[in-house]
Amino acid sequence: MRVVSVVNSNRPITSSPSAATAGTASRSLELKVQSHPANLGPVRKAIESYATDRGFSEKAVAEIGLVVNEAMANVIRHAYDNKFDRPIHLTAVMEEPNQLKISIRDWGKGVDPSKLPPKKHDPLTPGGVGLICLRQWMDNVVFTPQPDGMLMTMIRRK
Repeated sequence: MRVVSVVNSNRPITSSPSAATAGTASRSLELKVQSHPANLGPVRKAIESYATDRGFSEKAVAEIGLVVNEAMANVIRHAYDNKFDRPIHLTAVMEEPNQLKISIRDWGKGVDPSKLPPKKHDPLTPGGVGLICLRQWMDNVVFTPQPDGMLMTMIRRK
């Protein structure tokens, strides 16, 4: 596995007064990896474990894992043109007791896929399901162009 670093923050995160008063401290997950396909599995397992530990259902955990896997594969393929040595930074945090926020940052082309015309899915051609999964299984997906890449933020509620 070509993980550059994994950071589990122990600092409490409170994003709303109700979370602070309820004493619901969460830990964040931070993964810094290279854009190598060998990292897809370990990152998927890490986010699935994180979601499981936060009480997401088995079905939701599987969907979250697949979405992160597809999003990272899209970064490798489209933002980095299959270059395997570029940085990908993933963070996950429970913003509220029932809301998981996942951010994936790349330093690639900075093209917002939500602005591209939809392609007709051909089941006989590999690929083309990543954005479909994101839109179906996440409650909110936002692509924020950066001067040197893209920041994708996804929200999933329990």
